[in-house]
Amino acid sequence: MGSYYPSALTFEPLFQKRIWGGRRLADLYGKKLLPSVAIGESWEIVDRPEAQSVVRDGPLHGKTLHELWMQDRQSIFGNVPDATRFPLLVKLLDAREKLSLQVHPPEKVAAKLGGEPKTEFWYVAAADPGAELFVGWPLARGWSRQSSRRDPAKQRHHVSGVRLEPGR
Repeated sequence: MGSYYPSALTFEPLFQKRIWGGRRLADLYGKKLLPSVAIGESWEIVDRPEAQSVVRDGPLHGKTLHELWMQDRQSIFGNVPDATRFPLLVKLLDAREKLSLQVHPPEKVAAKLGGEPKTEFWYVAAADPGAELFVGWPLARGWSRQSSRRDPAKQRHHVSGVRLEPGR
């Protein structure tokens, strides 16, 4: 059984400037954004070498998520698989423009490329009418990833789209 903490851990968000970002994170979630800066992402929980969540309040104030993960894993997180970093990145997105297509290779391919595999989970808290999420490359006759790379304008016609609805 883990140690008792009188309240949930809360972390300072890390705001990420993006050319496709906006200001809705302030309107929807009360985020205190810098004036006139397009913010595309608010990283709520992160344990990466280049970015660390820091505890906002309470007895662990000022500690990083990585410190907690490495030093107090059992007492805070319970019985969890061993990993060098906390395994989740939780972020809020504000995309006022379409984002570029991203390809997340499987673990073995990512390792060969010097990257990391990614498994994503999306929850739509708010969306404009008609908003879509592009989610995959269906097998289509006469189409290949290689030919699509040569003509990026055709990419949208070869990906699966899902209409977004808040709460789904």
